[in-house]
Order: sequence, then C-alpha cells, then structure tokens
Amino acid sequence: MGAVVLAAVLLGPAVPGVAAAGAPESARPGTRNNVPVATGYGGAVATVDPHATKVGIGVLRRGGNAVDAAVAAAATLGVTEPFSSGIGGGGFFVYYDAGTRQVQTIDGRETAPLSMPRDAFIDLETGEPYPFYPDRVTGGVSVGVPGTLLTWAKALERWGTADLAGALRPAERIAYRGFGVDKTFHDQVAENEPRFEIFGPTRRLYLPGGKPPAVGSTFRNRDLARTYREIARKGLDAFYSGPITRGIVDAVRQPPVDRPTDLPVPPGYLTPSDLATYDAPFREPTRTDYRGVEVYGMAPPSSGGSTVGEALNILERFDLGSLGSSEALHHYFEASALAFADRDRYVGDSDYVDVPLEELLSEGFAAERACLLDPDRAMAKPVEPGSPDGSYAGCGDRSELGRAGMEGASTTHLTVADRWGNVVSHTLTIEQIGGSGIVVPGRGFLLNNELTDFNPEPTQGEAPDPNLVEGGKRPRSSMSPTIVLRGGAPYLAVGTPGGSTIITTVLQLLVERLDRGMTLPEAIAAPRAAQRNAEAIAAEPAFLASPEAAELRALGHEFSGSEEIGAATGIEFLPDGRLRAAAEPRRRGGGSAGVVSTTSVLRLKFDEIMYGLCHAWTWPPERAAGVVGGGAGDAAALVAPGEVV
Repeated sequence: MGAVVLAAVLLGPAVPGVAAAGAPESARPGTRNNVPVATGYGGAVATVDPHATKVGIGVLRRGGNAVDAAVAAAATLGVTEPFSSGIGGGGFFVYYDAGTRQVQTIDGRETAPLSMPRDAFIDLETGEPYPFYPDRVTGGVSVGVPGTLLTWAKALERWGTADLAGALRPAERIAYRGFGVDKTFHDQVAENEPRFEIFGPTRRLYLPGGKPPAVGSTFRNRDLARTYREIARKGLDAFYSGPITRGIVDAVRQPPVDRPTDLPVPPGYLTPSDLATYDAPFREPTRTDYRGVEVYGMAPPSSGGSTVGEALNILERFDLGSLGSSEALHHYFEASALAFADRDRYVGDSDYVDVPLEELLSEGFAAERACLLDPDRAMAKPVEPGSPDGSYAGCGDRSELGRAGMEGASTTHLTVADRWGNVVSHTLTIEQIGGSGIVVPGRGFLLNNELTDFNPEPTQGEAPDPNLVEGGKRPRSSMSPTIVLRGGAPYLAVGTPGGSTIITTVLQLLVERLDRGMTLPEAIAAPRAAQRNAEAIAAEPAFLASPEAAELRALGHEFSGSEEIGAATGIEFLPDGRLRAAAEPRRRGGGSAGVVSTTSVLRLKFDEIMYGLCHAWTWPPERAAGVVGGGAGDAAALVAPGEVV
C-alpha cells in the first residue's frame, strides 16, 4: 500500500506522542534511507499499510496487548490489502509471551478437502498439470479450507485481552466507510482484471464500471463489513458451520463464472464438513542458536523455520563479519541453496510425512553441508539434497554435487510489540495476488489458491515427494514469521511476503542485521537477491547494478532480474529500552511503522490520559459505547458495497 510513515497526524491531530519516521534515520551507504521507521516506547507496530498500523497503534494505546493489536491490524489488512490476505486465507502466528519467556505458534495453514484426489491439478484432456498461472490458480480446485479466522480466535482466547468481535470492529468500520485507493491497490486489480472479470461477484466489487478503481478514489466494501459484523455477533460458527459456510462451499464447487473465458476454472472439492472439522493447532516452534541469539520460527507445514534455521547453522561456521560484502553474499547464497535442496526433499505436512526436523536443524548435518561450500567458487545449481540421517562422515567430493512447484508471491506480514514485552510475528496470505480470483457472493472476501503450493506431480525422482496432493493435508509453505531472542528476551522480530523468497528475505535480513552490522531499517531497505537452489539467483535491479553483483558473477553465480522481492516489516528492541519499528520504503508501494510514544516512559502515561480524554473510549471496545477504530475513510459518506467515488 502507499508508502507512508505513521506520524501523529495519521492518528488524528489530538493524539500526542505517536510517531514514525517523519525524518528518516541515517542509513549506510548503498542502502535506501527513506525508510518508514519509528523509535519510541509503549509498543510498536509495523505493517505494509498505514490503516492497519494505525489500528494496531490505537489498540496498544487503549491498553490492548500485542495479540489484540495484531489481530485488529490483520483484520484491517483484509480490508485494505485484500489481494494478499483476508479471512478467505490462512497463515502462521508466532508469539513471544513476556510472562513465561516462551515462544509459541499457531498453524493456521489451509488444508485440502478430504475428498481431494491426488490428480486434482491434472488436465484430463492432456494428462499434464494445468499451467500454473493463471490456469491452476484460478478456480475452485485451488481453494483450501481457510484458517485465518480460527487462528485469530485461538490467539485471542489464549493470549489476548479482547474477544474476536472487539478485534474485528475497527476493520469493520474501515470496510464500511472506505479508504483511499493508492497505486498499489489499483495496479493489483489491473493485473488481475482478466481473472476478476469472469466472476460476477469479483467483477462487481473490484471492477466497478468495468475498470479498476481510480487512484485517489474511495473504495468501500460493505459486504465485508457485514460479514465481519455477522462473525462478531454469531462467532466462529457463522464462518465454519453456518451461513457463510454454504456461500464458501458453493463458490468453490460451482465457481460463479458468468462470462466466456478460455481458462479451465476447475471446480473444487470443498464440503461443509471440511470447514466444520478444520483446526488451527498450536505447534512447537523451531529454534536455531546463531551468533549468541535464539532464532524462533515456524515448524512444518511451514518450511520457513527449518530452512532459515539450517542455512543459519551452515553460516555459523564462517566468520561473515570479517568478510567483504561480496564474499559474505556468496556464503549466504550457497547456504541458502543447500538448505533449499533439503527443504524440497524432506519438508511437508508433518502430520502426513515423516519430516526429519531435528536432524535438518542439527549441528552435525549443518557441518556436513557446510563443508561443501567453496569460498572461491559457486556450486553448480541445483545441488543435491543431503542425508539428515544422524550419521555424518564429513565432507564429500564437491565434484559429485548434482542437480536436483511454484509458489505465489502474494501474502502479507505484520509485527507487533506491546509495553509488557509481548511480541507477535504474523504472516498471512491468500497465496497468489488475488488468490483464486473468486469473491464469495455477498461476503466481500476473496478465497485463497493455497492448494497450488502442492506439487501436482512428483519432483524428487526416485525419492518420495513430501509435498504431493492428499486429502486433509496442508501444502508446504515458505512463510517465515520469526522472533529472535537474546538471553530469553526479545531482540528482533521480522517477516515478509514473497512466496518462496520469504525464506531468503528473512535469511538475508538476519545476516545483514546480525553479521554485517546493519540496523533493521537499513537491512529492510537494502537491495535483495534470492538463491532457491536454482541456476539463476533472482535479484532486484539495484542489486544487479551493484559492484557486488559483478564480483559474484566472477565466482560463477548467475542472476535473473526480479522487479522486487518481499515487503518486510520488523521491530528491534534497543538496549536503552526503546522499540524501533521499520517497514519498506518502496516495495509494494511501501509500508508503515509506528510507536505508541516517541518520548519517555513517564510521558507515555500522560499521553495515555490525554488520548483517553480526546477519544473517550477504551480497550476492549465492548466497554466503549460502540465507538471503534475508524480509518482513513472516517469522514466518507456511506454508499453501496464496493462503490468507488
């Protein structure tokens, strides 16, 4: 969404002490210095969108905790960034509890319908998989059981102070009253226009008058506002076993196509029972110790925690801080390629396949993989996976290294910390930008295409593929919400969207912050490149133009252009007790960051009192006489659902 920094004016002229990077903080040479960054006390929020950041900061200011703020902000992203997230999708929730000093996670990944056959993505006429985009993505067959809503409810029930109804209310009001269309929103509709126009509900919502909403117009989604309100009144049953359920199932099994199209738009297999029996389980996080900190991530079905962790374990064996920039990047690329080879061979839904997670994250396996890394020459790609079997003999012959699905690049991420030291790192998605393309009729939200994360056919030769389609199974994910502790206390929290480049982006952020001495804002702004065990490294234009790129080519690395990689947000915890929130300066139109107060802790209490006097409402919103979060469209007139003025 629009590149802004959250300043006091965004929260309203009467709000004292809330700030973000009105004046960008200094940046190292070679990094962009126009980074949305806010430093202060009392809590912090970083998201891709100013409306969501505003809502999260408002919750913290009114006494809510990090979980309350994260859910309220995420629900807002479902309104303002609907092509990347929403209640029609899923995600992963990583939480640090300051009271217990423990990291816990919720797996809200979408699941395949129980009746889904293994050949669901095979075109019966050709015997081959449907082309990935737009054919395989668009339609009901790609839709998994959504997990986002249950994830929010479970997080609030276990760790929050509000209920789901209260957390949804700020987003409901923004959906009802509207928000300004920016270039990113307009461009994402335009990009999806050939898909959106064939579905009546999607076309009526996002292509009013037959074209994308104009930049600067006000967009309203009253259908989604009513859906949020219904869930608030009736609870989760409205979505998973009530009236909304039938709308979801019908849209999946009979996609609402009302115009001629060359796309196959295959129907899906979802049933009411699939939604009624869905669960978002609590899972143990992954943990990797690196350079004196503890890096916590998401376990399978996400491959984020294991792949980031394995790569860090490999890099632990090299003193990256003493290396030059191109040398450090060379090691980062090689470690990433090795970890991706192991990800592809071994990681899937651990409820359905045996994932050797402990061995993938073991010191012995990392040592064996690390000795394949030649500091003077890039390995031929793709590389073969290793054998995480607990028996490690040391280095093999580098000359024996051989060659070993696609994943959508949508998704969004938010990071929240509160005054008590609780932290949330939450990545959520509907997969492709625009998901399956199907808006549930009368409900105002897009359905995911998450099941295209399965491999439609075996990819591992004679070895078993851990990520094949199976009824009830969760497709492998790359989402990598990450919390870093030092001595059991919060040190850093980061995450990003970007398909499989999520893993490389998080890894690059950690390397640049922990090894190369960058601040978090500098690391977020730095040019990116992603090696996913492919012949060519995907790299942004600024990276390709750098001196390091030429030096890396001399080592044998090959590159391909990628306009942008990821859209990270993060929070770091400074030694003096302040929080620093940061977001993107440019990618996906830029993000936003905010803190509750830029002044001292004593001033923070005064600010809270003044905020309460000016706004006359508290948290949770049930106690607030019906006044809720608001948004950029607070002054807008109320018009029909989806109408643009």
